[in-house]
Amino acid sequence: MSETHLTEMEKEVLRLDGTIFLEGDAGAGKTTLGVGRLLTMLDAGVPAESILVLLPQRTLASPYTEALRSSTLGPSGEVTVATIDGLARRSISLFWPLIAARAGFGLPQEPPSFLTLETAQYIMSRIVQPFRDRGYFSSVSIRPSRLAGQILDNLNKAASVGFSCTEISQRLKDAWGGETSRRATYDQAQEAAMAFREYCLANNLLDFSLRVELFAQHLLALPQGRDYLFGTHCHLIADNVEEDTPVAHDTLREWLNHCQSALVIYDRDAGYRAFLGADPLGAQALREHCSSHLSLPGSHVTSPALRSLAREIGEGLNRPVTHESGDPRSALAFESGAHFHPQMLDWVTGEIVRLVKTEGVAAREIVVLAPYLGDALRFSLAERLGRHGIAARMHRPSRALREEPAVRCLLVLAALAHPDWGLRPSAVDFATMLDQAIDGMDLVRANLLARVVYRRSGDSYPRLAPFSEIEAATKERISYLLGGRYDDLRSWLLNYERGPRSELDHFFARLFGEILSQPGYGFHRDHQGAELVAVLIESVRKYRWGVGHHLPEEVISLGREYLDMVEQGVLAAQYVRRWEVPADDAVLLSPAYAFLMMNRPVDYQFWVSAGSTGWWERLYQPLTHPYVLRRDWPSGRVWTDADEYEARQDALYRLVLGLIRRCRRQVFLGISDLGEQGYEQRGPLLQVVQRMLRRHSRGGVTGV
Repeated sequence: MSETHLTEMEKEVLRLDGTIFLEGDAGAGKTTLGVGRLLTMLDAGVPAESILVLLPQRTLASPYTEALRSSTLGPSGEVTVATIDGLARRSISLFWPLIAARAGFGLPQEPPSFLTLETAQYIMSRIVQPFRDRGYFSSVSIRPSRLAGQILDNLNKAASVGFSCTEISQRLKDAWGGETSRRATYDQAQEAAMAFREYCLANNLLDFSLRVELFAQHLLALPQGRDYLFGTHCHLIADNVEEDTPVAHDTLREWLNHCQSALVIYDRDAGYRAFLGADPLGAQALREHCSSHLSLPGSHVTSPALRSLAREIGEGLNRPVTHESGDPRSALAFESGAHFHPQMLDWVTGEIVRLVKTEGVAAREIVVLAPYLGDALRFSLAERLGRHGIAARMHRPSRALREEPAVRCLLVLAALAHPDWGLRPSAVDFATMLDQAIDGMDLVRANLLARVVYRRSGDSYPRLAPFSEIEAATKERISYLLGGRYDDLRSWLLNYERGPRSELDHFFARLFGEILSQPGYGFHRDHQGAELVAVLIESVRKYRWGVGHHLPEEVISLGREYLDMVEQGVLAAQYVRRWEVPADDAVLLSPAYAFLMMNRPVDYQFWVSAGSTGWWERLYQPLTHPYVLRRDWPSGRVWTDADEYEARQDALYRLVLGLIRRCRRQVFLGISDLGEQGYEQRGPLLQVVQRMLRRHSRGGVTGV
């Protein structure tokens, strides 16, 4: 940062004394100042190991980590960039001998095992299954993986908010005003949660909830732990505190009394992670514990017209926004003639093609957003853009691993390479694998090849026939080039099967490096596929490290058990590489909330199916509740329809405002009378936009 171009307020932020609470809208330059303060500290000789950058989510660390990588300051030591969970992991590992026994762990002399989201879901699923066999949870219709996930979510919220995990059921029941059968289900979920907790304590397994509880209730109560944390990290930068949890805010509030300097950065009107325990009100209260309070005005991203659009939509949702001059209509584009969903997608595609091909806009400066990004929508958009030579990439961090085609390809190959596991991929799965694995293959020829080489006989394991055994006419239809590639893949699998076995993560690494990433195979130029393979390998490795020693005796193979776990639909853990923006010039397809948490501005945004109620509705979660399990929810108060309405209105307001503040030039609304499932589109977002346009006498939107 050039000192000569800084305002007085910005200069004050870069002074290395006192504790500062800095707030502003998204795009005001708060994180840029945070990075500037970090580099200024290092330049002034502040020891790197004394600096802590605290974030609510690892994916928000990139501005700081990139600045540190590109810095030429060369400080001794290393700046700690972490979340509360990351701090907990490090601190627990260091002080484990002092806290394990008093925290109730069954093996205090043994080291702990840290669980990922995936491994925690795996263990919870095993804990829950006997309860389901006894008839528990029969009153709710929910997939087993979602059932396990919501029980874990309850434990995580209890730890993040700071109440005992034994109180979860009572809090949910006190706020429930519906049919009485749900109360029994809450008790059943409580019983399963406590069985999971007891298992983890007995086996030194630390899921997120146990890590946070151990950190907040035991480690910070230990004089040695407090001295280590507060003494080691005496310079703080806490960014995006509105997305963090009450326990994180409690820790920060105490830390502010011990540190030499601190910068607390608050994003106004945010708090998008409410479903994960984000507490924007608690974050705002940190202002009272800082020696100075600064507010950055304006935005370096949005235009006056876009800020005016945000104001108009905020007023339409009865949420006042700072007044801005400008005509909101120039910031908004839409086509009102689409009756069917595919027509709307054609319009979206046409506008993107115009921007890229005619106006020279970089594809990476365009994002297509939807409340939920299903496979059909993703495929439809990617296929349409592909016809015009425009690449698209997808960002769905909560997507289950098994839903990724690249992952399914490797899972099928793992089953084929380990016939002793007894897994028999279907002919369809085999053909789909060929289509993914072999460059130049298509589904027609893949299905033809599968029919003639994937031979199954009774209960015996399928045999892969060589290409040479195929009739000449069929060889011609498939082509000798693709047949040769299939033969090489088949030979690799056979050689592996005959040789020494590897751990599953090693197997995937070898398979990818020795065959699938080579010229002639499907991952040679597929960067997104390679990214997913890396995620898969990391997932297997952490699964092996986390639960490999705790598998039941009846489990024959850890690799087989992992494949079974993935087939159950466990959600993928958060791996940073899935959030990283690649150098490829591609249009980003993303759920709206996931894009917000990437925290990067783009020139153009397309909001697909703007009339869908999905922009406004919450996900159905019968075993948990993101608002009732908050710290500020009054004890014993019933959650009403009015509360639900206000929560949805507030969430839509924050979502739309956050999206607009991350757009530089224009928002395109994709509107159709009928949605993807054929239902009429009359959602609140479209209604708010319609009222705004009427106020400006521009006419209405068809179908509203």
